[in-house]
Amino acid sequence: MADTKPDFAAGIASSDLKPDMILAGEFDGKPVVLVRQGDRVRALSGECTHLGAGLEQGIIAAGELRCPWHHARFSAETGEAVGAPAIEPLSCFAVTEEGGVIRVTGRADANTQASLKAMPDQRRIIIVGGGAAGHACADVLERAGQGDRVLILSADSDVPYDRTFCSKQYLAGKKKRDECMLPSGAGQGAASVEVRTGTEVTAIDTRARTLSTADGQRVAYETLILATGAEPIVPDIDGFDRDSVRFLRTLADADALIEAAEKAKSVAVMGASFIGLEVAASLRQRKLPVTVIAKDDVPLAGVLGEEVGRFVRGLHEDKGVAFRLGRTIESYDGKALTLDDGSTVDADLLVIGAGVKPRVELAEAAGIALATNEEGGGVRVDATLATSADGVFAIGDIASYPDPRLGHPIRVEHWVHAQRQGQYLARLLLGKVEEGFGDTPFFWSGHYDTSLRYVGHAASAKDRRIEGDVDEGAFAVFFREDGKEQALLTCQCDVEALEVEARWDMPASA
Repeated sequence: MADTKPDFAAGIASSDLKPDMILAGEFDGKPVVLVRQGDRVRALSGECTHLGAGLEQGIIAAGELRCPWHHARFSAETGEAVGAPAIEPLSCFAVTEEGGVIRVTGRADANTQASLKAMPDQRRIIIVGGGAAGHACADVLERAGQGDRVLILSADSDVPYDRTFCSKQYLAGKKKRDECMLPSGAGQGAASVEVRTGTEVTAIDTRARTLSTADGQRVAYETLILATGAEPIVPDIDGFDRDSVRFLRTLADADALIEAAEKAKSVAVMGASFIGLEVAASLRQRKLPVTVIAKDDVPLAGVLGEEVGRFVRGLHEDKGVAFRLGRTIESYDGKALTLDDGSTVDADLLVIGAGVKPRVELAEAAGIALATNEEGGGVRVDATLATSADGVFAIGDIASYPDPRLGHPIRVEHWVHAQRQGQYLARLLLGKVEEGFGDTPFFWSGHYDTSLRYVGHAASAKDRRIEGDVDEGAFAVFFREDGKEQALLTCQCDVEALEVEARWDMPASA
């Protein structure tokens, strides 16, 4: 029998709510959580606004309520979504504590952006790119009432959407297309951000502070934010120019792949990367035979270690995915792949997951400083994500920034991290923060009913320490650089992952 959650309208004993505890209950039939911080009790809606996780399974850290699933962060004071992937705030409720009894008395939504300052001038902010970073930056500005000063120029044909759905929920058939779209921060009279889709920026004039677009527009800016993201690497292999070869980066790519999958009889995926394996899982859920071909002997071993790589491979094999590992593709004739050992793999649909590269051509042509290959490439930025050009910032997959904990520059290709850079930059422009960006990188990867969560950043998985049982799917793996633990991978250890992330988060000196 399921545990009955307390009715907070009827009240609970004050002694039931300990400091920094998250207590789940209900109010008016809806899930609500109570948290006590100091002498104050707060009541907020009990499900994460990202994908509905029960927040009572999370933690309170630094005044924030942190979600156990995808590490979204909410202000315990106001309910504001202060850390991606959540965008919408939690609802707040009026609460009393009298005579040793705590009661929720009604809904009392706070002005979650009340603490944000108005923009210091009438600057025009142009964001190039409508992906994770660009949308998140615009969203915070929009919710702060500054939407009419922001213009997103996006080469994508769609308005901003959740790219993680492309390889997961949408591709697997679990979400409809319109459910992939990201929410807008406009409302309650706030002006909306203007988004121009299908608009490719072709040049930047940093002296004149103007942009040129492929359709002949010339757009002036005061502040320019480059969020151009990354693009798939296209291997130079005979036959890869065929219509039956697909990449997955955009929602339109997912549309095309779904259409192709409906006609396909056999699928091959090139690359046992996170995106490649997520595509394999989604297409298996569409009942298609899938073969993954990769040059590595163990999937993801270079990132997660051989133990976890074998575990992930087993998850996919249990669902019917076939693997051809330690092999490369020589050619493709539209019906079958020929491998380097002369063997063939039937495939009337081939999906390429060979990695991505940062889209830096626009910045490079404008004379903006780039990071070296040794630094991971991308656009070099300082602790505030500012580039070498005055008034120009770079965020997301292209940004090579100085990580304050690691002590060296890194470039991270994670959806949530890109969002958090966008949120940080918006708050910097609003005068909300003065210190540099210091959020710990985080990503998750879903494989059927198993989720992996990775906190931090490590260059390799060679130096690692394992806690728990990998084969049983309950473990934590710590990765070290120069003898210091710098990253953590977990499976069914959600609280530990949250606690480590909170401990590693640190601002940088601006």
